[in-house]
Amino acid sequence: MRLPDSAHEAHPWVIARIAPDFRLLDAWALPVAGSRADFDAFLEIMDSLDPTHSSSAAARALFRLRFRLGALFGWDDATQKRPIPECSEATLATRLPDDLRGTAGASARRSGSRFVPLYRTDEEWAAEISNDTVHAVLHLGWVEQSEGRYRAQMGVYVKPRGLLGEIYMMLIGPFRHLIVYPALMRQIGRAWKARDITKTTDGGTSPATPPSRPRRRRPRAAAGS
Repeated sequence: MRLPDSAHEAHPWVIARIAPDFRLLDAWALPVAGSRADFDAFLEIMDSLDPTHSSSAAARALFRLRFRLGALFGWDDATQKRPIPECSEATLATRLPDDLRGTAGASARRSGSRFVPLYRTDEEWAAEISNDTVHAVLHLGWVEQSEGRYRAQMGVYVKPRGLLGEIYMMLIGPFRHLIVYPALMRQIGRAWKARDITKTTDGGTSPATPPSRPRRRRPRAAAGS
């Protein structure tokens, strides 16, 4: 379910202090609910998903088209170090406070993923992507709904790269909302439901659900650009 920007921004997320110059483009309530300890399992499932292998033929076609255009015009050349628009640094990692550096973990980067993990806390995970059209952040949050019960939320923050980026974001907007995101919601929902079934079959335990982590104190973000 798509959320108003205000619903996602109402939480004191670390990302809001690290990337105050980024715009929240989309916010979604994901079809995922669980206990506080299930955040790790949620991140593992998100890490395992590949939207390019969606059950939606339209979504797969859009991803293929995007990657072909990127290859044709060199949008995704990983050898280029692109500064964040209107900034000097090339990555948000330089803005992280010391106690968040290295917290995302190497395992959090799915093979072939174009997103680079930034950080994680007990309630957040964020990764960034940079290409010739945009510098963007994928943000995942674990929001308490009632005592002991949590729901997953996703936010996408962006800084378009010049006129090309602005036009690109405008053109893909309808496709994101009508095709890509609905297909992704179904993919996430199926994966979480399958995980719940496996957990029940295993007698209430799941290898994907590790013990609860100690609560991390919310850090103060380093100064931005």
